[in-house]
Amino acid sequence: MRTVVLVLGLAMAAWILVAQTPPEQPIPYSHKHHVGTVKLQCKFCHENKEPGELMGIPAAGKCMGCHKSIKADSPHIQRLAGFAESNRPVPWKRIYQIPAYVFFSHQTHLQGAVNKCADCHGAVETRDALFKEFPTNMGSCMECHQKKKVSNDCTFCHEQRN
Repeated sequence: MRTVVLVLGLAMAAWILVAQTPPEQPIPYSHKHHVGTVKLQCKFCHENKEPGELMGIPAAGKCMGCHKSIKADSPHIQRLAGFAESNRPVPWKRIYQIPAYVFFSHQTHLQGAVNKCADCHGAVETRDALFKEFPTNMGSCMECHQKKKVSNDCTFCHEQRN
């Protein structure tokens, strides 16, 4: 029994360590500064275009709207400007990924019981580098649905198969 508890404890510690280690991004970006200090709203950068399932990652040109004059001499901003000038997306490393077989709509969640981004993404306004604060697995989603009194029926999130 002790061995099982020890193994589970080590597995949990490893998950926490890996999950809370931010991936190295191609350009440093501080949510702490942009959201916490400057007070940009999540939706300013992460637009929710119709039909509302996905929150977008901003094009480099959107960032350059401010950074043409703010810290324009920074090597990181100059690299960002290069992406914008060539109309190429910045190759950001994803933090959260939901499997393709799961139907998830940001719009539905933001209009429903989850009404703020921090419910799933944590206190991003306090983070220089983001890491995966909460698991995005079936168990965690079902636990949240249960707490918020939302259906846990399989077809609520998964396509019904005959």
